[in-house]
Amino acid sequence: MSGKIIGYIRVSTLDQNTERQLDGQSLDKVFTDKASGKDAERPQLKALLEFAREGDTVLVHSMDRLARNLDDLRRIVRELTNKDVSVRFIKEGLTFTGEDSPMATLLLSMMGAFAEFERALIKERQREGITLAKAKGVYKGRKRALSMDQLGAIRRKLADGISKAAVAREFGISRETLYQSLARAETVG
Repeated sequence: MSGKIIGYIRVSTLDQNTERQLDGQSLDKVFTDKASGKDAERPQLKALLEFAREGDTVLVHSMDRLARNLDDLRRIVRELTNKDVSVRFIKEGLTFTGEDSPMATLLLSMMGAFAEFERALIKERQREGITLAKAKGVYKGRKRALSMDQLGAIRRKLADGISKAAVAREFGISRETLYQSLARAETVG
């Protein structure tokens, strides 16, 4: 029985390019998520897991595109291989079928652990860089969503009895941003 060749692509941000991940691969269907891989709560990943059938092969550019941590990687691969779906990682040159040897299972765990470790190192270097930049006065953080004038206008509207949800819509921000901006303004001034 010959199954479908299914591609899974994930990029972290909307402006990242998905083209290079499975370039040149002949695919019957592709699922693409434009979301962080920090957890498995991704709509196209869920759709892929529902779509894949016995005899299919899922192609993924690399393990870190499928999952950012070892637990999710092993769970997703196990879920697919339990349905007799093969999972092939192009970059690592590894294929998992469910009839894997103890060595294949070890490789999946080791490679996944390395990917998770690499991600942790990147985040640590990022935090260190931000700390150094803050100490030098270079890093100012993210630009505020609302100016002080806008906050004043918001306070007046709220005092007039307009709901926070309506005010947030009017200013094109989420209610959470509204709440945080008002709380921050209270502590500052």
